[in-house]
Amino acid sequence: MKRSGSMRFFVISIFLFSFYACVNGQNNAGDGIVQDNVVNDDRIKTVQLFRENWNLSYPIIKQDGNEKLLLEFDLLGNDPETFYYSFIFCDKDWNEAGAFINDYLDGYGENPIEDYKASFNTTVQYYHYSLAFPNDRVSLKLSGNYIIAVYLPGNTENPVIKRRFMVTEDAVKIDINAHRPQMTAESNTQQQIDFNVSLNTLQINDPYRNVYASILQNGRWDNSKNNIKPEFFGNNELKYSSLSEKNIFPGGNEYRYFDTKSIRYQSENVRGIEFKAPYYNVYLSPSENREFKPYFYRRDFNGKYYVAFQEGRNPETDADYVNVYFTLPAFQPVEGGDMFVFGALTDWKAAKNAQMIYNPQLKQYECTMLLKQGWYDYEYAFMKKGDLTPSAVPFEGSHYETENDYLILIYYRNPRERYDRLLGTAIQSTLNRIVD
Repeated sequence: MKRSGSMRFFVISIFLFSFYACVNGQNNAGDGIVQDNVVNDDRIKTVQLFRENWNLSYPIIKQDGNEKLLLEFDLLGNDPETFYYSFIFCDKDWNEAGAFINDYLDGYGENPIEDYKASFNTTVQYYHYSLAFPNDRVSLKLSGNYIIAVYLPGNTENPVIKRRFMVTEDAVKIDINAHRPQMTAESNTQQQIDFNVSLNTLQINDPYRNVYASILQNGRWDNSKNNIKPEFFGNNELKYSSLSEKNIFPGGNEYRYFDTKSIRYQSENVRGIEFKAPYYNVYLSPSENREFKPYFYRRDFNGKYYVAFQEGRNPETDADYVNVYFTLPAFQPVEGGDMFVFGALTDWKAAKNAQMIYNPQLKQYECTMLLKQGWYDYEYAFMKKGDLTPSAVPFEGSHYETENDYLILIYYRNPRERYDRLLGTAIQSTLNRIVD
C-alpha cells in the first residue's frame, strides 16, 4: 500500500509539472524583452512588411477586417531553406506582453512559409519568399502591437527576421494638425504635431492614466515620441497640443534618391554602370552637402523604397542584386562619430553595412551596399559616439517646410485587462494630405 501511494504521488507530480510547463509554454518566452525589427542572417536581404497590394504602406491592419499584411524577403544562394513563422504579442512599449497564446491567436502557433521561388536570369542567385497573413492557418484576435518572427526549424529562440506590425480597432477618430511651431527658437527647422481624439461611444473613466499616444515620423521607431498623455479631456474628446518637445520633430529635408530599375542605362543621379564579376556595379553621382542650402520641394517616398525591374514582368524574382556605390564629398572627416547611409533601406538603423569610410586621398566618404534593383530614398546621417540614434541634420539640413508623414497611434490599457489595446491610428502629411 505504501508503495502504491508513493507511485500515485509520483504520477500526479509528473502530471502537474507537465501541465505547468505546458501553461508556461503558452506564454511568450522571455516576458519583458523589447522586440524590434532585426535581421540576423547576412544571407537574407530586402525584408519588407506592408499591407497587401500596396508596398509603400505602413504595417497596420484593422481588427476583424479583410486586410492582410504581406511579408517578403530574399535568401541569397543556390539552395532554399525551410522557414517557419510565429507571432509575439507586445505591449505599447514593445515588451513581450506575457499573454497566453490562445488569448490573441486563432489557429496554429507555428507555421511554415511555403511560398518561395528561385530568381530568374540574375547574376546573383536567390530565393524569394512571401507570406500573406492573416490566413487560413492563423488569425489575430486582439488589437495591439505584434512581432512576426521567422526562424529555421527547431530554432525558435533565434529568429532570423523580426518585424513589427499593428492591429487597430479603428474605434476612435483622430484629427491631426501638422504645422510650424510657434514661440520656439527653432521654428524654422521643426514641425509640431497637434491632434484631437474623439472616443466616440467608448467609455474610459480615467484617460489621463490609461490612454497613451505615440507619434511616428515617416513610420520610424528610432525617433518616435511615445507614452504621450492628453492635456485636456472633455465631451469624450482628448486634446493633444503643447509647446513642449513631446510633439515636435526636426523637419529634416526631402530625401535623396536613385533609380536602379534598369542596368542598361544611367538614370538620374547615376553616373556609371559596369559589370565586374560577379556583380553589376552602380556608381551614384557624388552627393552635395545640403545643410546650409535653401529648402527645395521634391516629392519623395519619405525614406522608403520599392523593388522594381524595368526589363521584366516579375520584379520579385527577376530583379537583380547590384553593388551601389555612395560617395559624399567632405574636405575632412567629421570628428566624434560615424557617417551612415540611412533610411528604410537600413531599417532606420545605423547599420554596419551602411557605415561610410572616409577616403583622405579623394576627400570623400564612401560606402558600398548590395541592393536589389528598384527605387530608393535615402539620406546621410551622423551618429555621435555614445548616441543611440543618428542625426541627419549634418549634411542634410532641416526645414519646417519639408513634407513628412506623421502616424498617430492611440493605446488604451483597461485596468481589468492584461494587455494594451490599439484603439485607432491616423496618418497625415505636413502638406495636409491624408495618407490612407
